[in-house]
Amino acid sequence: MITPTTSTRHVLPRLAVALVLGTLLAGCSSLLGGGGGDRDRSTIYAPDPRVEADPAWPRADWQLTLSPPTAARMIDSFRIAVRPTPSELQVYRSASWAKTPTDMLHDTVLRTLEDSGHIPAVARQGAGITADYKLVIDLRRFEADYNGNALPAATIEANVKLIHNIDQTVAGSRTFVAAQPAASAEVAQVVDAFSVALQSVSSEMAGWILESGNAHERAHERPAAARR
Repeated sequence: MITPTTSTRHVLPRLAVALVLGTLLAGCSSLLGGGGGDRDRSTIYAPDPRVEADPAWPRADWQLTLSPPTAARMIDSFRIAVRPTPSELQVYRSASWAKTPTDMLHDTVLRTLEDSGHIPAVARQGAGITADYKLVIDLRRFEADYNGNALPAATIEANVKLIHNIDQTVAGSRTFVAAQPAASAEVAQVVDAFSVALQSVSSEMAGWILESGNAHERAHERPAAARR
């Protein structure tokens, strides 16, 4: 049996204290951000695109409701999705949307048609209006996609169906895609690109909705009174 010397008895307690302090400091440092101790701050982004009516859009004499868009859970998230490679989907750190992508698209399309003055009435589903048609949107993509490029592009893809309410026939169906390159890889610039992409997609949708509804009306030649 080895008996500790006086020198050993003094060193062991000091070594134990040093190990405990080192462990505590390591635990604290894992909670600190990379900016000298400041925690990461999350920035909330709220794109608010405004779409002006195209004078070439036709005018409708029928009414429309918009169903809540559908999307996969990963797409319809408050986190801002980025696709660095075709098979990899990530999110930007410390950044989020103020509204989900489906809500952003729904609100922008609705406001575009409301403000256009080209349709008598358009509202959300359940608003209480008697609509001739309803719009169904399936949002497939809402992500910053690098696609092999140095900078990402704000990419929005949605399939849209215009359904005639009386017989539930599809008056029109089309897939819309917008890919707006970002000015830089900074999140704020990517968000600006999403705002432009939303504006572009909503403008195309609005014109197509009015044209498709009018084409269906002409094909069936129903008097306006019979549609109410």
